[in-house]
Amino acid sequence: MTHIPPNPMPPFRAGTRMAGKTVIVFGAGSSGPGWGNGKAAAVLYAREGARVACVDIQLSAAEETAGLIAAEGGEAIALAADVTRLDSIEDAVMATLTRFGRIDVVHNNVGMVVPGDAHELTEDDFQRGIDLNLGPVWRSAKVMLPRFLAQGHGVFVNIASIAGIRWTGYPYFIYSAAKAAVIQATKAIALHHAAQNIRANAILPGLINTPLVYKQIAGSFGSVEEVIAKRNQAVPMGRMGTAYDIAAAALFLASDESRFITGVALPVDGGQTESMRG
Repeated sequence: MTHIPPNPMPPFRAGTRMAGKTVIVFGAGSSGPGWGNGKAAAVLYAREGARVACVDIQLSAAEETAGLIAAEGGEAIALAADVTRLDSIEDAVMATLTRFGRIDVVHNNVGMVVPGDAHELTEDDFQRGIDLNLGPVWRSAKVMLPRFLAQGHGVFVNIASIAGIRWTGYPYFIYSAAKAAVIQATKAIALHHAAQNIRANAILPGLINTPLVYKQIAGSFGSVEEVIAKRNQAVPMGRMGTAYDIAAAALFLASDESRFITGVALPVDGGQTESMRG
């Protein structure tokens, strides 16, 4: 049986909070039916007037997101890129600049759990965890910082995790370490370039009800119902968040409404990181 998380997106409403801006979203596809964090963010940016480059390792996933944006009257392109390769990110950036002429916001959504305690990981596991979680933040900064400096402004929105600041109960040694590094890398960019009008902030999702959860649960953690109940119980609000919750936070941090906010690591977690629950 296929389990699809509920649609987290509210009905379409056109806004202007991102009017005139271009956003490139790395990880704009979804890993299965429903709404992933990157997909929801890309659509919400577009609803608020942004032109969006939807980038994913699977072109079909990027095309689905771009198609949703187009269906609502927005402007988007779909691009395939491998965020573990610098040249691939450069190609995606150049394609976006060719189409839209500028990039104002870089949204880094790509991340992946590589399970295992420190002594259980192979060298390849360790490197993969770094490449997929911390690597995109460095590679996108390497490609985009010179351009942001040249144009006199720019915003990075990096998706980290509450696993980067607390124990989550799972043996996620390299995932936790890499997400902690994402938080500190975000702060380093933010403070180093604050005077150049370049902002960088991180979002720390807690337990979010996305297709990736179901993909990871399959065959690994027991019944879906059991795990969903456990995840809901772990959140003080009594329920997991949705991809829209992450997208709404990203929209705020990407928009001019947060123009005096930089270097922040914002938990979006229903209070979990402030609680003693598992």
